[in-house]
Amino acid sequence: MTGVLASQQIETLIAEGAIDTGAPPARGQVQPASLDLRLGSEAIRVRASFLAGSGRPVAERLDEFEMHRVDLTGDGAVLEKGCVYVVPLMERLALPADLSAVANAKSSTGRLDLLTRTITDGGTEFDRVAPGYTGPLYAEICPRSFSVLARSGMRLNQIRFRRGQSVLDDAALRALHDSETLVGGGPALIDDGLGFSVDLQPAEGALAGWRAKRHTGVIDLDRIGHYDPLEFWDPLQARHGRLILDPDAFYILVSREAVHIPPAYAAEMAPYLAMVGEFRVHYAGFFDPGFGHAGAGGTGSHGVLEVRCHEAPFVLEHGQIVGRLVYERMDEVPAQLYGAGIASNYQGQGLKLSKHFRAPEAGA
Repeated sequence: MTGVLASQQIETLIAEGAIDTGAPPARGQVQPASLDLRLGSEAIRVRASFLAGSGRPVAERLDEFEMHRVDLTGDGAVLEKGCVYVVPLMERLALPADLSAVANAKSSTGRLDLLTRTITDGGTEFDRVAPGYTGPLYAEICPRSFSVLARSGMRLNQIRFRRGQSVLDDAALRALHDSETLVGGGPALIDDGLGFSVDLQPAEGALAGWRAKRHTGVIDLDRIGHYDPLEFWDPLQARHGRLILDPDAFYILVSREAVHIPPAYAAEMAPYLAMVGEFRVHYAGFFDPGFGHAGAGGTGSHGVLEVRCHEAPFVLEHGQIVGRLVYERMDEVPAQLYGAGIASNYQGQGLKLSKHFRAPEAGA
């Protein structure tokens, strides 16, 4: 068999010692197609982002770049906006030779513009774990828009395990769409994945998006539904179906399409080609089996877009293709689907900030 490992298979890896969690797994840590990773006891402030490089351990590179360390136990510590930190994670791996892994930020992490990437000993790419890797895992964390209060045990990123090559080519994706209706509200644009576009013509009175404020307070990552969004975000209206993106500003927008991930598949959001504009979409990219699936409490769910403009102001227009979903087969259907009786914050979502913010008042 080939494909992405399901929750019950991840639990078997833990029981067999291929995944050492360092402490008993937390409730909800095993997701339908991924494992949440937990911050360890300290964060190391470094001068710059880095990769270990072939044959070199991360600890050796930390000796070159370390500035100081902060204790994440107890009350935790503030990770300052614009700074780079490396945090040893609780989990370690001893993967069999036929298993590789890919990591990504969790949805709530990406929606805070909290750049979080996984690095490994000997790693030459972020968020990629080589087949058969044995060793520690580290999170590189760079708060981009907001300073955050972090504590040991928090879960900012997640990891998927896969056996072999399981990505659907365009022919297989078209066949899946024909049988499962992967996207509603129009024809499916299938070209190296399932394309999706931005919605800049919301219903009357609804917001088109949010833009992060430049100067805000600290966000405690343990506080759910706590913060007034207007203290951290500017609400946006789109005029005539367009929005001008400011350089280096961070936006939360939403896809025009409602997408569906069938139970036997997983998906990952990938950025669109750079030639379409000077902006980036996607900081958190995993879509679990059952996302938007009618049998798991969804009727198609819109993708929230985490957008950062680069060098020059850029006009984003309604219906513009901004990204694509790459679908993969599951090795097994998960015992638990996204949204079906588990703590899934974004099933059936539209435009939505991270779980740390209260729902905006009508007319905001």
